[in-house]
Amino acid sequence: MKYLDEYKNQGAAEQISKQIKLLSDKLYVKDKKINIMEVCGSHTMAIARYAIRELLPENISLISGPGCPVCVTDTGYIDAAIELAEKGVIITTFGDMINVPGTKKTLAICRSEGCKVEICYSPLNAIEIAEKNINKEVVFLAIGFETTMAPNIAMLEIASKKNLKNISILTAFKLIPPALEALSMDPEISIDAFLCPAHVSAIIGVKAYEPFVQKHKIPCLIASFEPVDIMLGIQGILQQLADKDPHLENQYARVVKYNGNEIAQQLFNKYLEEYDASWRGIGKIPKSGLKLKKEFAYFDASAKHDVKIAVGKPNKACRCGDVLKGKINPSECPMFAKKCTPMNPVGPCMVSSEGSCAAYYKYLRK
Repeated sequence: MKYLDEYKNQGAAEQISKQIKLLSDKLYVKDKKINIMEVCGSHTMAIARYAIRELLPENISLISGPGCPVCVTDTGYIDAAIELAEKGVIITTFGDMINVPGTKKTLAICRSEGCKVEICYSPLNAIEIAEKNINKEVVFLAIGFETTMAPNIAMLEIASKKNLKNISILTAFKLIPPALEALSMDPEISIDAFLCPAHVSAIIGVKAYEPFVQKHKIPCLIASFEPVDIMLGIQGILQQLADKDPHLENQYARVVKYNGNEIAQQLFNKYLEEYDASWRGIGKIPKSGLKLKKEFAYFDASAKHDVKIAVGKPNKACRCGDVLKGKINPSECPMFAKKCTPMNPVGPCMVSSEGSCAAYYKYLRK
């Protein structure tokens, strides 16, 4: 697409790379890395695809954080979805959830055993399936960050208008700002700055990050996914560090506005409330999730079908949790590209098209 060409210009990227080198020299401290974490799966894939790490000085480290919604979904959620399917409920889901391992098996295995598991390309497909199967219960697996919450909740608005009684959602909604808080305070990792997600920021707006930046004085910069955008974002972060002026910067103003998408936010406020959500690899983060309010329990699959989302038991040999926290790179997991591959994934970081392990396997595997 021609309007994106300027954001993929090789010459521009090389010039920005030179500026990054100058800034990194100013910030150089022997045996110390400057750790910049991106908290977005699309950034993770773009950084690997365009070999951005190879354009950076050795003292600049890009760390992939918990930016993949499939990856951070707890094992117990998959177990609950499988339990619903085995009760005879029609499960509707985006395709990348099919192969995410639960404690004992995946939804794909469940489907091979005769359970009804339908892949959707939009939440609206779940509405269509519910209308065609009016005597069957239909559950949509509603996971994700603020970006995917909006269409999921909009689906409930449509179901209400159509008076559909046989559809509900199993929620595992996560919020990005509380995750930044948890990561910045984790003693196991040392984050110097955050490259903030583009899609999420378009929904929550610039204002959502202000309390975090004001409290922790950590540079936060919102950037898009094109290579020049990412390079400019890294340059902007390094400039903040060099100036000792940590602040919030929006370099994606062509899409991300200060107040975000207020229509989506109104839907959230109508249907959802905060709770302490569990993140794979990180654990429970206070007020980091959204769940349906009690007055909408008829849309809540957990309440409607008496299914509890308990803490699951992930494969102990899989180090997906450590990858999500930025403690290790995917290649440091002993299962990476051996027992764990996209065709035979052991953990969700290899399953999802936005997972860190999938990105490393596709673009960085040697």
